[in-house]
Parts: sequence; structure tokens; C-alpha cells
Amino acid sequence: MNLRQLQISRRTIAVCVAVAGTVSLAIGAHAALNKRTLDVAKGSDKVAPAELTGSIPAGTSRLALIIGNGHYPDAAAPLAQPINDARTLSTALRREGFDVDVVEDATKDDMFRAVERMKAKIRPDTVVMLFFGGYGVQVGRESYMIPVDATIWKEADVKRTGVSVESVLDAMKERGAKAKLVVLDASRRNPYERRFRAFSHGLAPISPPENTIVLSSATPGKVADDSKGTNSVLVSELLNNLNAQAGAETAFNKTRVAISRASEGEQVPSVSSSLLEDIKLGG
Repeated sequence: MNLRQLQISRRTIAVCVAVAGTVSLAIGAHAALNKRTLDVAKGSDKVAPAELTGSIPAGTSRLALIIGNGHYPDAAAPLAQPINDARTLSTALRREGFDVDVVEDATKDDMFRAVERMKAKIRPDTVVMLFFGGYGVQVGRESYMIPVDATIWKEADVKRTGVSVESVLDAMKERGAKAKLVVLDASRRNPYERRFRAFSHGLAPISPPENTIVLSSATPGKVADDSKGTNSVLVSELLNNLNAQAGAETAFNKTRVAISRASEGEQVPSVSSSLLEDIKLGG
């Protein structure tokens, strides 16, 4: 073999070694990538559903629709407490993990849109709370939350311009909410009743659908005067029990007892429950 042939052979060997090394690196990288993909697939059951799909993990969904209406054109003076209550309760519920939608001085359209937003978020594992502070009127044994743009001269106008509490509960039920919590601070002597030929004070009894609890500021058919505090006595006492991380039924009943005792029986809130288990409000 001459010198030129030897040089060519050495170059050929070097090229072959280099190619072999490159192929080996490529194979190794591919194998490592496949192993990583397999490891991720094997460990995917450890990733929370919310991280994979953006959905809310079961058992953690809490929604609250908070409505505080204070400025009614037909009233002699604005109601200060409903808006204060809405703000204070919203802050407390957010701290406890609720997704809160708060609406102040809501028109009927505002209330309708808020209910639709709430409905869109409800899942089978959702605990939903509705709070309404303002004027409420009962007509035909139904309780209506009155928006600030209501024009009411007769009982039929209440049905036309008000929002039925029962209709909102039906919407929650249809969407399959796990539990429904309702707080109504609306048993005030309203400015419309003097226009009716026949009327009933306060709110009507509310029969809760399955797994529902309703707390109202007064016994059905009764009215309650506002206190002089920044917040209503109903919300103040409820917050005291919320801070104690009580279950909903426990908190609502403790609120009822505390207000009844403090008012010496002048104001007796109403609690109606069909809860199958006590739902935690805090923590």
C-alpha cells in the first residue's frame, strides 16, 4: 500500500467514526425524549384536572351572587345598609374561597344578567350562595326581590318588574348545584305596599328545594326595621358565625337565635332547610 492509499484509508475511517458518533447521539436523544414522554404520561394521573383542562376540581367550586340595592326612587330615603352589607359580605366570602359576583343598585336587567352569569358557572359540585339586600315583596305566595328601576303601582307590577327568589332557586336546581344557600335581608316595610288594595307585609314562606337552606331577616309575613349600624344585624351576626368557620346550617341557626335574643323577640329571622349535609362556609 502506497502513502496516498494509506492517507485515504485513514480519512475514511475518521469520517465513519464521526458519522457513527452522530448517529449514536441522535439515537440517544430520541430515546431520552421517548422516555420523558412516557414518564409524563405515566405521571399524568398526578396532575390536577384544573391544570390539564382549566376546569374547577371537584368539591372546591364555590359561587356567590351578592346583590345590594339601596337607591329606590319611590323610597323616602336611600337604604344604606344593603350596599354596605354587599361589600362586607363579598370581602368575607372571597377570603373563604368563593368566586363572588357583586352587583350594587341593580336594575332588573342587571339582576337578570347576574343570574345568567351565575348559571353559566354552576357545575354538579358547586355550592352556590345568593344574597339579596333591599326591598322584597310577596305576591301570590312568592317572594320577589325588587330592582331599583321597578315601577310598582299594583301587585301585578311586582311580578312584572321583580325577580322571584323561587325562580333563581329553580335555576340553581336545573344546573345541578350541589347545595343552594340563600340569605335574604329584604323583610323591610317597602314603599309600594300602600298602593295595593290588599297586601301582606314581608316575604312569603319559601319551601327550599332539595339540598337548600334559606335565611331571611324576619319571620314570613313580618317586617324588620333597620338598625343604626353600618351593617344590618342579619349580616353582622352571620359574619360572626362565618368567621368561626361554622357550617351553613349551624351558622344560619346561630344567627337566628342571636338576633331573636338581642331584639327580645321583636325580630325573629326565619331558617328553612333541606340540606342533606352541613355545608362549610369558611376554611
